Amino acid sequence: MPSVVLGIDPGLERIGYGVVRREGSRLSVVEFGLIETPRIELADRLAMVSREVGRLLERTKPDAVSTEKLLFSVNRKTAMDVAKSLGAILAEIGRSGVPWTEYAPNEVKLSVVGNGAAEKRQVQFMVCRLLGLAEAPKPDDVADALAIAACHALRLRG
Repeated sequence: MPSVVLGIDPGLERIGYGVVRREGSRLSVVEFGLIETPRIELADRLAMVSREVGRLLERTKPDAVSTEKLLFSVNRKTAMDVAKSLGAILAEIGRSGVPWTEYAPNEVKLSVVGNGAAEKRQVQFMVCRLLGLAEAPKPDDVADALAIAACHALRLRG
């Protein structure tokens, strides 16, 4: 039975997403894209994130959702705003009832490349190979979301 995994690369200004289907040992892309928010009041941006993720969940009907674990950055204000956006994303995932898993960046790299310290270009190359893409989607947020989805799909039993 095929499994559909939605991978999300959390952000506030740009949220990458990628939907991957696993059938046996084969992975394929269902869709990918970017949710962008304008520079408006934070509460309005978070409401927009929530709405768009809710629509994405309804449209793609994933069996599982995975996100990348946030790491604290040098800019604490940016890190806090991204954490608030992740909260809005998780609220929608919770409302949907779809199982959620979070992966640290090195776990994604290890699953996709076989090396937890792989460089971004190596991850993008392997995402293209695993998913049959001619080139890595742009911007990086989208390619990262596909890597997160592929990571989870590769870890599924079956």
